[in-house]
Amino acid sequence: MERRVVVTGVGIVSPLGNNVLDTWNNMMKGLSGVGYISLFEAATFPTKIAGEVKKFDFKPWVERDPIVAHVGRNTQFAIYAAGEAYQDARLDRLEYDPKRMGIYFAAGDGGADLKNFIKSLCVAWGTNGEVIDKKVFLKNSPAIYNRYAELEQEPCMTLTHLSRLFRARGPVSNCLTACAASSQAIGEAFEMIRRGDVDIMLTGGAHSMIHPFGVAGFNLLTALTTKNEDPTRASRPFDFKRDGFVLAEGSGVLILEEMEFAKKRGAKIYGEVTGYGSTADAYRLTDSHPEGRGAIKAMELALKSAKIKPEDVGYINAHGTSTVVNDMVETLAIKKVFGDYAYKVPVSSIKSMLGHLIAAAGAVELITSLLVIEKGMIPPTINFEEKDPDCDLDYVPNKARESKVDTVLSNSFGFGGQNITLLVRKFE
Repeated sequence: MERRVVVTGVGIVSPLGNNVLDTWNNMMKGLSGVGYISLFEAATFPTKIAGEVKKFDFKPWVERDPIVAHVGRNTQFAIYAAGEAYQDARLDRLEYDPKRMGIYFAAGDGGADLKNFIKSLCVAWGTNGEVIDKKVFLKNSPAIYNRYAELEQEPCMTLTHLSRLFRARGPVSNCLTACAASSQAIGEAFEMIRRGDVDIMLTGGAHSMIHPFGVAGFNLLTALTTKNEDPTRASRPFDFKRDGFVLAEGSGVLILEEMEFAKKRGAKIYGEVTGYGSTADAYRLTDSHPEGRGAIKAMELALKSAKIKPEDVGYINAHGTSTVVNDMVETLAIKKVFGDYAYKVPVSSIKSMLGHLIAAAGAVELITSLLVIEKGMIPPTINFEEKDPDCDLDYVPNKARESKVDTVLSNSFGFGGQNITLLVRKFE
C-alpha cells in the first residue's frame, strides 16, 4: 500500500520577501519584486532588470556556523529558506532518526568567482606577444583564485551544507533540470516517501543567475524581456505584449513527511502531495513542442497519479513565464487536458510578480499553491492588460481573488523540454 505524503514546513527567500509570510502578503497586494539590476553594472546589457532578493542578511548563519562564510549566493538562500521550513515543521524540537531523513534538492547556479577570474586574465594579458599568455595564466591562477569560492561553485556543496546543518543522513540527491528542477526534486522526494525509503524529506530549490554570465546567456537566447523602461510592468504572462521573462533569484524549501509519522508527532499539515507527472518533449534545446505534447502528458500523469478528474482541480498555478511561446503552448496544453472546464478553472502566474527563479521557481510556486488552499485566496497575474487570442483562459488578472480551493495543479516546464506537474490538495 502506498504511503501518503504531507507538507509540514515551508520556507521562502524571494524578490518579494525573505520569508513565506512577506512573500505571500506582497503577492496578495499584486506587488512586483522586479527592479534595475544592482548586483553588477548592467547598463550595456539589452536587459537591465531582474528580480533581486533585497535586504538579505546571512550574517546570523555565519556567526552560528563559520563554515558557511564562503558559500555562494544560491546556497545562502537555500540555507536561509531551509531554516525557516525546518523550524516551521518543528523538526528542531524533534528527536528523529537522521538516517530516515533525506534531501532531494534543485541546487542551481550561485555565481562564478568572476572578480578573481578577471584578475587572473589581466595578469596574463599581453605578455609574450599573445592576447593571453597561457603559461602565465596557469602559473599565477592558483595564487589568485579563492579555494573556497571554487569549491562552492559545485552544486553538490549546497546539499552538503543542508545535510550537515539539518541532520539529514539518508539519501541526498541534486536535480538540475532547468526551470522544472525544484518541482522535479519535490516529485522525486514525494515518491521516495511514498514507497517507504524515508519518513522525512527536505526538498525544493535555490538559484541565483543575476550575474554577467547568466544575463548575457539568456540575452543571447533572446529569452529575456527588454522592457527596461518600467521594471515592475515588464513581466506580463499571457498578455499580448509579453516579450520574454524576467530573471530572478531565491529559494523555496518544503518539508515532506509520511502522513502517519507527521500525525503521530502532532505536526501542522499544510496539505497533501497527491500527484506527480514527469515527461520530456525531446524536441529542441529551448522551445517547447508547439503542440504541448510533453506538457499535456505531464498533467495527465499527475492527475492519474492522484486518481482525480480534471474537474476536481480548483486552481492551476501556471508555469507562465511571459515568453510568447511558453504562454501560448501552456494555454493550449491546459485546454487539451481540461476540455471545456479549462475556461472555468482559474489560472495564474506568480512570475508576473516575482520574475523567474529558474531552479527555485517550482518550489516557491508549490508553496504558494498550498497557501491558496489554506487561505482561500488566489494570487493574481499582474500586468495583464491586453488579451492575446491564443491565451484566452481566466488568468485572474491584476487582483487577488477570494475562492475556496481544495486541489491545486502546479506546472513547471524547463528549457530542453522538461515537464513537471504536481498536485496538492487539502489534507483530510
